[in-house]
Parts: sequence; structure tokens; C-alpha cells
Amino acid sequence: MTAVHPRMRRDAQAAQDSIAGRRPQRPRGGLVPTAILLIGAVYSLVPVYWLVSAATKGAGELFTTPTLIPSFTGGFMQNLTDLLAFNDGAFLRWSGNSVLYSVGGALLATAVSAAAGYGLAKFEFRGKQFVFTFLLIGVLIPGVILAIPQYLLLAKIGIAGTYWSVLLPCMISPFSIYLARIYAAAVVPTELLEAGRLDGANEWRVFRSLALPPMVPGLITIFLLQFVAIWNNFLLPFIMLSKEETFPLTVGFYSMMNQGSDQLNVYNLVIMGCLIAIIPLILLFLFLQRYWRLDLVSGSLKG
Repeated sequence: MTAVHPRMRRDAQAAQDSIAGRRPQRPRGGLVPTAILLIGAVYSLVPVYWLVSAATKGAGELFTTPTLIPSFTGGFMQNLTDLLAFNDGAFLRWSGNSVLYSVGGALLATAVSAAAGYGLAKFEFRGKQFVFTFLLIGVLIPGVILAIPQYLLLAKIGIAGTYWSVLLPCMISPFSIYLARIYAAAVVPTELLEAGRLDGANEWRVFRSLALPPMVPGLITIFLLQFVAIWNNFLLPFIMLSKEETFPLTVGFYSMMNQGSDQLNVYNLVIMGCLIAIIPLILLFLFLQRYWRLDLVSGSLKG
């Protein structure tokens, strides 16, 4: 007698309940995971709410009114106006620099990771295991340790203090290469690559036309991780850059605090700037998640 799989039994029972007009029973035991998720959501969203609430307060209200109660006295627009006018529009210059560093660095890192990960996953060469082991060691090394040696190296070749002094270190990300290697090994069929080579395609054509399309969801993840890391990075640009016109937002806010630490309204401007600075991250995530869904669904239909 053939054994019936428990899942098939549940599906049959659900179909019978649907025919009989009975509501299917929901699985029990979901209360604890739901409660944990709600606690995690509150823990993550309370700082954002505090940021929004603090941005609505004027210079005299930030330290004299309840923290989580927003103000309706027009402090939000005043803070926004003062921030845009600070130091002849320094906030806009810093925002443009942050976009340049984040988009440029994330694109370069994604391109390098895609090529390196594909090579490690689909090519056999002498020393491959050593390279992969060395890559894993690089994943374990904190970026803080490398900041000073990177500055000394870039200063030696004369590009410290320029935009390239921030972009070049962002190009190589061991963790991103590791992710690309794992993803390429999982989603790029070796038989497809061999078929392309038999049809006369060179290695660049094989990589661009056959390997890259199925890797797109993983590369989008790498781009997003790199963008967020560079956008929030403080130490590397703080060490590399000395001119205010090249500062990103993180270093710019630090310089604001140093220039006006004796003025109460500078805290309101920094809080308003931090609130605006998280908006691109939210928009980027909302924009890119549809590509995750589209690529995952299309990949499941290709078989």
C-alpha cells in the first residue's frame, strides 16, 4: 500500500473543507514568531520616528519638550530652510558627493565582483583554492584596519584627497566577490556556457550574454549592500579627504558639529540632514525589490 505524504493529506483535507464550505484551520504556533517580528519592527522603527519627531522642533524645543512628541510650530520647514542655506549650500554639495561615491563605488564593486565571482565559480586554474581562501580571510578583516594603509598607499601615488581616494578602495569588496562566486555557482549552468563556446562565442560574449542574466538578482543585492555601506561610511572619507567640497554627508555632518557645537540650532540642522539622508536608502530599496521579484519569477519559469 502506497504511503500518503502528510502534505498531500493536508491539501486533500483543505479541498474537502473548501467543498463543504468550512474555513480551513490555520496552523497554530504562529503567535510567538509574530510577537518577535513585531518587537523587532518596533525596535527598528522607533529611532526613525524619533528622527522625524526631532526634525519638527525648533532650536529652543529640542531639549525642552518631550522627545517623542512632534512639534507643530513650523520648526520642520525652518530647519529645512536653514539646512539648505548652511554655508552657501554645503548640504547639497555633500549630498552630490555622497551620491557620486555610493553610486560610482557600488557600480564598480558590482562589476568587479561579478567578473571575479564568475571566474572563481566557473574556471579551473592553478591556485584557485588558495585565492578563495585568501578571499575568505579578506572577508574576516574589518575595513577599519585597512583604512590607514590604504591612505598611505594612495598618498604615495598622489591621489589622496581626491574623489578617487574614496572610489578606488570601494571597488574591491571581498564579501561581495564571495557572494557573487556563490551565486554564480548556483544559478549559471556549466552546460549553457559550454554550448555557447561550441557555437563560437568568445569568453566575453559567454560572460555577458549567458552568465550575467541569471546573476542579476544576486548582483542587485551586491549593489544595494555596497551602496548602503558606502553611503553610511564615515572613517574612509574622513581619513582620505581634507577639502570640504569633497566631503560626503557623513563627514559633512561631523564638520557641522565641530563648527557650531556652541550653537543649539546646529543640532536641529544635523537631525534634519540625517532624516533627508535616509530617504535615498528607502527609495532605493523600494525601487530594486521589484527587480528581485521579477528576476526570481522569470528564473523559475525558465526551467
